[in-house]
Amino acid sequence: MTEKTNETPTQKLFGDFAPTFVSLTDDVLFGEVWSRPELSPRDRSLITIASLVSAGNIPQLDAHIPMGLANGLTQEEIKEAIIHVAFYAGWPRGASALAAAKRIFTEQPG
Repeated sequence: MTEKTNETPTQKLFGDFAPTFVSLTDDVLFGEVWSRPELSPRDRSLITIASLVSAGNIPQLDAHIPMGLANGLTQEEIKEAIIHVAFYAGWPRGASALAAAKRIFTEQPG
């Protein structure tokens, strides 16, 4: 089976297994919501990273930290957001998020 080169990350993960989920993610979340003009992609990335840390969804940072860098956030801004959120969301979540950020920054410096 050959991999489709135009597949989104969600299509690669779930493909035909959960097509409705793929559509909602690609078309609604990243299509409609992320393109609304009221917030910039940079601001949406900062909010998303902070929200993921707050909710303890650390594995999702693997996708959203690189997206945040691509949307104009700096490594320092991402680290500072995680440190700030740690006081509200819990120190273990902050520590886990910083460990993920350190790994991601090492893998793809930016």
